[in-house]
Amino acid sequence: MSLLVVGLSHRSAPVSVLEHAAIAPEARGKLLQDAVSAEPAAEAAVLSTCNRIELYADVDKFHAGVAELSTLLARHSGAGLDELTPYLYVHYEDRAVHHLFSVACGLDSMVVGEGQILGQIKDALAVAQEQHTAGRLLNDLFQQALRVGKRAHSETGIDKAGQSLVTFGLEQLAGDTDVAEWARGKRALVIGAGSMSSLAATTLVRAGVSELAVANRTVERAERLTQILTEPGSAGALNGLSARAVAMTAVQSELALADVVVSCTGATGLVLTGEAIAAAAETRAARTAAADGLTGTAGGAGSTVAPGPELALLDLAMPRDIDAAAHRTEGVRLVDIESLADASADAPMAADVDRVRGIVSDEVAAFGAAQRAAHITPTVVALRTMAADVVASEIARLDGRLPGLDDKQRAEITQTVRRVVDKLLHAPTVRVKQLASEPGGAGYADALRELFDLDPQTVAAVSRADTRATARTQHGSGHD
Repeated sequence: MSLLVVGLSHRSAPVSVLEHAAIAPEARGKLLQDAVSAEPAAEAAVLSTCNRIELYADVDKFHAGVAELSTLLARHSGAGLDELTPYLYVHYEDRAVHHLFSVACGLDSMVVGEGQILGQIKDALAVAQEQHTAGRLLNDLFQQALRVGKRAHSETGIDKAGQSLVTFGLEQLAGDTDVAEWARGKRALVIGAGSMSSLAATTLVRAGVSELAVANRTVERAERLTQILTEPGSAGALNGLSARAVAMTAVQSELALADVVVSCTGATGLVLTGEAIAAAAETRAARTAAADGLTGTAGGAGSTVAPGPELALLDLAMPRDIDAAAHRTEGVRLVDIESLADASADAPMAADVDRVRGIVSDEVAAFGAAQRAAHITPTVVALRTMAADVVASEIARLDGRLPGLDDKQRAEITQTVRRVVDKLLHAPTVRVKQLASEPGGAGYADALRELFDLDPQTVAAVSRADTRATARTQHGSGHD
């Protein structure tokens, strides 16, 4: 079996295609089940973020695997296969490992060095484990990817080379002004209460917003977030933050009150339409005009009322939450995934990136050696099991021919035969493990099976038992 990844990201596809290809969280379990039900795949995991969708699988046929995984991505995303195919990338074996490790280190992120991808990789592994679609290979791969990502952030300055997508987005809204200075005293609305929205709310609170409303489909989750942000000793409590949780039905009224809005809900349709945004901008302009003692109608054709203070919108969702028509609305500034992609072309610190690339290369080599060594282990175990069976059979035959042996004599003979067998097998089995860990060493397991005429079913049984034991251990110990 071999590792295969098929996917598309902001590097390979325009935002419009990524938006169409997005897979809802509740649909990922079914995608994984369909993947392992397909003939080429034995394991599967899906990594889905705001700017990538990738399906990882352990397959026994490359071309059939690529075709099946591509079809599954199209079927479960709702995008046509013809639409996705020009933008799909494929990585196989060591290149697939290299790709995931690079992703984990933030090298493939829209904002190089951002660390939130580690949480998304952890979530992808958790879902695959919950669905029982992650076996030895994908468990090892994703666990190692998490460790590689943490190593890159602890040993280099890659996290300083870039920022989180939230911080980067707020910097684009703030322009030449420092984010803290720009946000101080503003009223903020965060739509959604997931990991990205929670990060946005926390970032805004630390930047000094005076008011925060969190809207979510499940109001209890929004309430928990506001409680965390205002608990004693928090930045919100220290800054005198006024925070409240609201239902999604209140978003329109909150929109007219807010100065900055961040949305990341995972909804399949628009959360803020162009009409809703235009109405909020008009209300804000009218409020400003009334405060200044002006008259007239805000917004419409021939209006004598100037736009109100700018309404800043940050859309981090994929597919998008906020209507792109907001770009054309007077008094509104919208930053979304598409504009962030255009703005992220500035090169980060090259030295740190090079160091991280070196870490990735070293870790890919180490992972490949470990996997190749693990691949031959069932064959070595099967060989030693066969040798033990031969010893047992010969001792039994000896008992029949020399029935007068006492227990001490029989034990000594048995021990002697076992030592002879162990010594004969020790050097070749140690050496074959060393050879198997080297590039191109996969054929040594086949050679060992052929030379000793080992039963393939016995080797497969050892491998399955080892995989089950590994899965139980990792499930019981939790995730990194």
